[in-house]
Amino acid sequence: MAVAPVSETAAPRSIFADRRAQLAERLGPGGALLLMSSPERLRNGDAHYKFRQDSDILYLTGFAEPGAVVLVRPGHPTTPFVLFVRPRNPAEETWTGRRAGIEGAVRDFEADAAFSVDELDDKLAEIVAGAEEIHYPFGREPALDLAIARLLGRLRAGERRGRRAPVRLCDARLTLHEMRLLKSPEEVAVQRRAAAITAEAHIAAMSAARGGGSEREIEALIDYTFRRRGGTGPGYTTIVGGGANATILHYVENSAPLVPGQLLLVDAGCEVDGYTADVTRTFPIGARFSEPQRRLYEAVLETQQSAIEAVKPGATLDAIHEAVIERLTRHLVALGLLTGEVPALIASGAYKAFYMHRTSHWLGMDVHDVGFYAERGTARALVPGMVLTIEPGLYVAEDAAVPAEYRGLGVRIEDDILVTDTGHENLTLDTPKTVAEIEKLTA
Repeated sequence: MAVAPVSETAAPRSIFADRRAQLAERLGPGGALLLMSSPERLRNGDAHYKFRQDSDILYLTGFAEPGAVVLVRPGHPTTPFVLFVRPRNPAEETWTGRRAGIEGAVRDFEADAAFSVDELDDKLAEIVAGAEEIHYPFGREPALDLAIARLLGRLRAGERRGRRAPVRLCDARLTLHEMRLLKSPEEVAVQRRAAAITAEAHIAAMSAARGGGSEREIEALIDYTFRRRGGTGPGYTTIVGGGANATILHYVENSAPLVPGQLLLVDAGCEVDGYTADVTRTFPIGARFSEPQRRLYEAVLETQQSAIEAVKPGATLDAIHEAVIERLTRHLVALGLLTGEVPALIASGAYKAFYMHRTSHWLGMDVHDVGFYAERGTARALVPGMVLTIEPGLYVAEDAAVPAEYRGLGVRIEDDILVTDTGHENLTLDTPKTVAEIEKLTA
C-alpha cells in the first residue's frame, strides 16, 4: 500500500536533486557524506517531544522521519544516494503514524537505493568501500560517530581482500554547510514568507498586550498566529519578557503577568518549510513609551538602523559589531549610564555590563544557522545570498548603579537581512519598530 511521503518542506523534489548534485561536485568521486537523524527524545514518562528532522537531512532530501541515515557517495556506479529508514510496520504505524518505508524512500524521495536502518553497518561497508574520505558533522550525533568508527574498523580489516578504507575524515562544515550558508532564490522566498507571518504575529502581540494578561498569553497568541497562517510553529523557543525579565537574554519562562507601562520584549520567529525568521521587538504594554524608555529604545533603534545600512557585499560581521559597540557606548555615555571617554570604555569592556552579546548570526534552517564566520583567521566578507540578523540591545539590571529611571529596562531590536548584489534587503521590515508605529498599536 502506498503512503503519502512524510516531508517537512513543500519544496519540489527537483530542488533536493539539484542540491545533491551540487554536493556531489564538492565531494568529488572519492568522497562520501554521511548524516544521521537526531534521536527522538523523551519529554516525560513515555511521551516524546515532537520530532524535528536534522536540518542537513531536510536540506538534501526533505525526508522528515526519525531513524534515518543519509549517504551521498558520488563515485558509486549505481547508488550515489542511499537512504536508510525505518521499514513499514502496520502495528507501530497505528500508534505513531505513517512511514515512507523502504519503497517510499525510493519512490517519493528519489533514493537510488534504500535499506532498513537495521542493515546500516553491512550496507555502508559495501557502498563506502573505495572512497577516499568521509564527510560528516563531527561530534553532533554520538551514534553517527560510533557508526563511522565501526565502518572504518570493518573496512580496514578487509583491506587484504581489496576493500579500501577511507583515509580522511572531513568536517561537513567545509562542504554541505558552506552550501547552506548561501541561500537560493527559492530559499529566500520561503524566508520572506516566514518573515511575513512573523510580522503578523508581532503586530498581534503588540495589540493584545494592551489588555493585560500574562506573558504566557502573548506566547500562545504568537504560536497560534504562526500555525494559523501556515507555519509549522516557532523556529525556536519564543521569548516574552516583561519588565526586568527583558534583561534576561534567553528568558523563556514566559509566565509573569503583564504590567501596564512596562516594556515587553518579544523575540519570536515563525518556521515555514524548515526555515525560520528571527525577530525581536520591544514595546510598552498598553501605553506610550515613558521618557526614559523612549531614550533607551531610540538609542538601540538608531544603532540598529546604522548597522543594517552597513550590510553589503564586502562588509564583515566583525566590523559591523565593532561599529555597534562604538555607537552603543556613545549612547550609554549620553544617557548617563556610563562615564568616561568612549575609546577607554570600549577598551576596558565597560559597555559589556549593558550589551553582552554579538550583533549578528547567520539565519536559515537553523536560527543560528551553519557556515563559518571566519576564513584563515580573519572575518569573512559578506556575499550575496547570505542571510543574517542585526540585533543590538541594551539591558539595564535591576540593581545596576545607574539612574533609577533606567533600572530593569531591557531593549532589543532584531531584523533579518539578506545580502544582495547592491547592498541588502530587510526581510522583516514590515514588523513595526519606530516609536510612532509601535505607539499606534500599544497606546
